[in-house]
Amino acid sequence: MGQCYGKTNSTNINDATTVTIVASSTDQNQQTPLPSSTPRNGVRSLKYSASSSSTHPSPWPSPYPQGVAASPLQGVSPSPARSSTPRRFFKRPFPPPSPARHIAASLVKRLGGRGKPKEGPIPEHGSVEAEQQQEQSLDKSFGYSKNFGAKYELGKEIGRGHFGHTCSARVKKGELKDEAVAVKIISKAKMTSTISIEDVRREVKILKALSGHRHLVKFYDAFEDANNVYIVMELCEGGELLDRILARGGRYTEEDAKAIIVQILCVVAFCHLQGVVHRDLKPENFLFTSGSEDADMKLIDFGLSDFFRPVLRSDPNFEDLPWPSVTPEAKDFVKRLLNKDYRKRMTAVQALTHPWLRDDSRPIHVDILIYKLVKVYLHATPFKRAALKALSKALTEDELFYLRAQFNLLGPNGDGSVSLDNFRMALVHNATDAMRESRVPEILNAMESLSYRKMYFEEFCAAAISTYQLEALEGWEQIASTAFEHFEQEGNRVISVEELARELNVGPSAYTIIKDWIRSSDGKLSVLGYAKFLHGVTLRSTNTRHR
Repeated sequence: MGQCYGKTNSTNINDATTVTIVASSTDQNQQTPLPSSTPRNGVRSLKYSASSSSTHPSPWPSPYPQGVAASPLQGVSPSPARSSTPRRFFKRPFPPPSPARHIAASLVKRLGGRGKPKEGPIPEHGSVEAEQQQEQSLDKSFGYSKNFGAKYELGKEIGRGHFGHTCSARVKKGELKDEAVAVKIISKAKMTSTISIEDVRREVKILKALSGHRHLVKFYDAFEDANNVYIVMELCEGGELLDRILARGGRYTEEDAKAIIVQILCVVAFCHLQGVVHRDLKPENFLFTSGSEDADMKLIDFGLSDFFRPVLRSDPNFEDLPWPSVTPEAKDFVKRLLNKDYRKRMTAVQALTHPWLRDDSRPIHVDILIYKLVKVYLHATPFKRAALKALSKALTEDELFYLRAQFNLLGPNGDGSVSLDNFRMALVHNATDAMRESRVPEILNAMESLSYRKMYFEEFCAAAISTYQLEALEGWEQIASTAFEHFEQEGNRVISVEELARELNVGPSAYTIIKDWIRSSDGKLSVLGYAKFLHGVTLRSTNTRHR
């Protein structure tokens, strides 16, 4: 679930804060005008403080109409924090991504056959009736106690997130009688899927299991009623770590920074030791127990946390359902997108030209990867270029389809060649302010040698080829073997260990490894050496790089 544990609202009249509100032009008729100074560029500046809410009407209308209680607990008025806490307005609020990856398995385990998805036609996207029917079939019963009102008296709202809000509360009875606590209130109305329900269940489970660490917010209990889930925790009144960072202007001495980092690492190490990953570590999720400078920090908001799962270190399983009935093209598509090595993973443009999605009538964009690969090729040695040229002759039609499409997007000249101007104009045709801001066009400076010569499609294939991506293919061994046959005829030559080290830009410490890549019979690269040479080598033990 999203962050909804916030800092206590200040009541100091001098603690006014400037908030910037960006008004949407489409919603100007629906929103109350905001008090502000002269607007600049459509942005209004608003001063607010907790004390000012009593003298100025709130620009943010309360979600609770008159005559309707603010919560199912009678007598609880709408939070006064609502009048002093600014909120951005979105047409469609987007929930944070859920970490639930094993929902189906956990539901089957807990509910048996009831947790399995029902067979039947898939409802059309956007069908309100289908969404309502799905929501009504969800089991939103958590098995928590239902006597929240008998044990706690809710106070003011102190924080708000996407799925709920947090209020202070007073304990009515028990060991903590008359003590102040924090209550995270999560609306069941926003639990619209099994994933969101499991997120809440997992958050409570983790909080309950982890209680006991000095720098971890204490969990007291969990309750529910027909409308909400209530998570009762320790109240931290010292504010967020982010507030203290900003109060210092972002400047910490090394000693002060150490004190903060040590607390963070201690609680993170504790969580990891327990097999839990928080997955949302940020200054807003660390609260101080009090306003004292030496107050302890507490880690909060385990809405995105999860337990360690050894399957996260495994390759995707394509043996279980529904994969046996999925086409080989679709499985290959998924495999090439799920590769953990970004160098071997398909780009978005490559995915669009994959056989599973290929459509000759669908326009595609120029792939920035092409520019990066060509840049490297232009600075490569003749020996490396010969190796890549041989590799390009072993490409399958699927790889050639992508390269041919990219070459055509460069707008070849009448003789079928391209030069630097073609690469430049292809960028210009697709340029936006964002491209200029990201300095993408600067890559052309490293391709300057193309100003003085032409590149035809055969060489373009050698220049724009990615060895790493080819290595990820199931047929890589065959591709490498075929390429080596071309290399033996056109590029392989006698090479010493020292020269090969210079080609790879590594130092003498790599000699013992790369010497096995050279055939003792004739001093040329072997097929293994050829494949290794294409891949390159990075040795951590090689401290001195050849320049």
